[in-house]
Amino acid sequence: MKPTADLIVVGTLAVVWLIAGLLADGLPMTRTAADLRRRARILSLLVGAGAAVFVAVPVMALALPGPSSAPAAVLLAAIPGLIALTAGLHRLTQIRWSAAAFATAPSAPVPPALRAAAAHPLIAAPLQVTGLAAIVGLPIAADVIVVPDSDLAAIAVVAVGVAVLAIGIRHAMRHSRYTVKVIAPLRRFRPE
Repeated sequence: MKPTADLIVVGTLAVVWLIAGLLADGLPMTRTAADLRRRARILSLLVGAGAAVFVAVPVMALALPGPSSAPAAVLLAAIPGLIALTAGLHRLTQIRWSAAAFATAPSAPVPPALRAAAAHPLIAAPLQVTGLAAIVGLPIAADVIVVPDSDLAAIAVVAVGVAVLAIGIRHAMRHSRYTVKVIAPLRRFRPE
């Protein structure tokens, strides 16, 4: 019964963080400020749910009898999850507040600066990396991979490292593309 419970809780962790990562990926592509505010609110709730699942892992491991591999399975996802909870949640709050300034005009388009802020790498990248790391934790939770003496765990960590690098580069390039759209109009107008 314990491996089944471990799989359920680690699978829930992976699903919540992956959904949050996918939603964060589409955040800068919203059309209106009201929609951006709504999506940022939903994303904040998903991050909170992901944090609650992180807390549920050791509680479940202590509550059920027998050894549990769930704490070891979510250990890889803990660091990017912590970054998502600190830096990412702070940025999401700023985006929600900034988008709330357009509450009187619900169909107002998203300003370029707010779109660039929504594309910041510290919002989507930690969410996606946390979901990816939680997926890597699934075989550990199922006791297919034993962490201390497994070569497969090392291969999984290297694969996650390469994926983290790719995700980081992708989000940094996307953020710089949106930032150029904010700065470019300022350079066109020169005082005479």
